[in-house]
Amino acid sequence: MSVQQTIIQKLTEQFAPSVLQVENESHRHSSGRGSESHFKVTLVSAQFEQMRTLTRHRSVYQCLADELANGVHALALHTYTQQEWLEQGEVAPKSTNCVGHSH
Repeated sequence: MSVQQTIIQKLTEQFAPSVLQVENESHRHSSGRGSESHFKVTLVSAQFEQMRTLTRHRSVYQCLADELANGVHALALHTYTQQEWLEQGEVAPKSTNCVGHSH
């Protein structure tokens, strides 16, 4: 199973999301194509109700602790309640390229 598939499985089991998007953005960084080191995660879950953003992010980091300790270098997290997601226009912010990487 790929790292991306593992992330999807773990987040699905932990957060029962209504929206889950896991994008491998390693090619935007020095890691290069084929690497699985940088991911953008958009996660919409009822579990985030009454949780501050920092607490949401900590819960995702805890869920993915093994991946972060074994090759995943960065997670760009976008965590929302269903209402926040609707207010956001059902789209996460665009990612930027790593400094020094032009693709």
